[in-house]
Amino acid sequence: MTFRRHVLLASAAIAAGLGLASTGLRAQEKPTIGLVQINQQALFFTQMNEGAQKKAEELGAELVIFNANNDPAAQNNAIETYIAQDVDALVVVAIDVNGIMPAVQAAADADIPVVAVDAILPEGPQVAQVGVDNEEAGKMIGEHFLQVVENDMGGSAKLGIVGALNSYIQNVRQKGFEDVVSTADGITMAGVVDGRNIQDNAMSAAENLITANPDLNAIYATGEPALVGAVAAVESQGRQADIKIVGWDLTASVIKGIDDGYVVGVVQQDPAGMGAAAVEAALKAAKGESVEKQIDVPVTIVTQENVEPYRAIFQ
Repeated sequence: MTFRRHVLLASAAIAAGLGLASTGLRAQEKPTIGLVQINQQALFFTQMNEGAQKKAEELGAELVIFNANNDPAAQNNAIETYIAQDVDALVVVAIDVNGIMPAVQAAADADIPVVAVDAILPEGPQVAQVGVDNEEAGKMIGEHFLQVVENDMGGSAKLGIVGALNSYIQNVRQKGFEDVVSTADGITMAGVVDGRNIQDNAMSAAENLITANPDLNAIYATGEPALVGAVAAVESQGRQADIKIVGWDLTASVIKGIDDGYVVGVVQQDPAGMGAAAVEAALKAAKGESVEKQIDVPVTIVTQENVEPYRAIFQ
């Protein structure tokens, strides 16, 4: 298809929510891609935005980003607004993967291709899914954790999980990990606490987990806010010497934990690569070109042995 030449209505209210100019009507000369994001607190999402923006500039497209601030309803409303504005394509990082599907279908019905990133949408009209195999990566970090238990923890561990039960994708990561470790010899499960994908909540939940289980000596965190919160909780409780942490997504505080020896494995994704791949796929679909249905972005398990190249990214 050829790109639509359209006019975007950008009132002050829409501009505040969707990051568009607030100068009334303006002619849109370049193809426009709307990115519907979860939040802009987590470094993971800001890096995804940066990768998407860089790729959009490289390809001569305009990228507009909506920050849902962890509100699923806001994501649906943003998609409806972008449909009304007749954008050329959408990239969606869903909070509620089922609840967002009517809006995704509405976009497809309006001939606007949708690319899903990170969170895995159920079968539907989206043209591509970009991200990692979260269940498989959960198993990878589970196998790594069992090696740490065997080699460095005397063969046994009492393990708690800091999750985000409102996040479909983090529940998938939790399942993959639990499938590996929950029945393994020497592992006692202390339970799961819910950080709700918010760093302060995750810290409080992790502190409660530690307080309720004085013999706890291992934590698995399913995402960046959970991992940062768990790191902060272990430090606030002064338990760096006897609690080992594994989890997802590096930050500066997590790298410090790796250096200090109590963060022993982190699944590191490539969020900037995800954002770039999603924008490229969305633009191809808008042009009527073929797009791979599944676009995989690999992960790395980061430890003290291979953390060095990541330092500059998180300074």
